[in-house]
Amino acid sequence: MIELDRKVLRFMRTRGHAPPVEKTAHLISKSGENAYLWFGLGLAGAVFDTKRRKQWLAASMIGPFAIGFNFLIKLVVKRPRPQLDGLPPIGGAPSSLSFPSAHATASFAAATAMSRLAPELKLALFGAASLMAVTRPYLGMHYPSDIVAGAVLGTALGTVAGSLIEKLDEDPDAPYDF
Repeated sequence: MIELDRKVLRFMRTRGHAPPVEKTAHLISKSGENAYLWFGLGLAGAVFDTKRRKQWLAASMIGPFAIGFNFLIKLVVKRPRPQLDGLPPIGGAPSSLSFPSAHATASFAAATAMSRLAPELKLALFGAASLMAVTRPYLGMHYPSDIVAGAVLGTALGTVAGSLIEKLDEDPDAPYDF
């Protein structure tokens, strides 16, 4: 399994690396740091869907929460980031720990929960989460298995959070007591 992980990573690091593609992947990845993209989408949902403002505000916090939870797992697992000879990572990371990917965890957690609030956006939300996740091994920051684990963890977190969010009072004039 470890060898397959390294082979897929090497493939992703050596194919499709034209400068515009790398720059785009780097920008996408940057938008996922600290779950900024997902926080912003949750806030936008709160602005445009006033009947479910509380739910969207709660959903905006799922990405940051998922990153914190993810980091606790990283501290236990302690898997170092990939190092491939002659292929340094494109960009930096806040820690030297790799498993699971916080970008994948936060993205899939937010996409899962937010798609319960806006089912018509499910394809776009999961497309964005997948794109965010795939940038990480493409940039050399994670092994592919880090991404898969992050996506599974994020989906589980998003499922739990989504069911809790749906139970929030839907009265937009009620005080924010969650």
